[in-house]
Amino acid sequence: MWWLIAAVGLGIPLVVTAMPEFGMLAVGAVAGAVTAGVGGGTVLQFLVFAAVSVALIAVVRPIANRHRGQGPHLASGVDALKGRSATVLERIDADGGGRIKLAGEVWSARALDSGQIYEPGQQVDVVEIEGATAVVI
Repeated sequence: MWWLIAAVGLGIPLVVTAMPEFGMLAVGAVAGAVTAGVGGGTVLQFLVFAAVSVALIAVVRPIANRHRGQGPHLASGVDALKGRSATVLERIDADGGGRIKLAGEVWSARALDSGQIYEPGQQVDVVEIEGATAVVI
């Protein structure tokens, strides 16, 4: 019974602080309770608690830390336009820019390679946004 009380007691800081280590210790306490339930002695209960807790912290914590730092990458603004396709509206040549239709809006554009020419109607890909000009290939 004491192991289950300890598990609940360790679960409270897990919820309050969002530190996964408390959850791993709570699981270790439940393992100690199971050991007590099947008739394991006090020393064995503490050994099971320690082994399960340490194993979880050693295995799960690095995985949790790696996933915590990644998070979903949501591009917004001009970053969301990079890599998108656009339609050439006005010729893009070496002399200067032209115009493209990108995400429903008209943008000024220039070619990444200054020798490249794009004619109206062609599909291009946006590689960069520089100010109000899309750089395309």
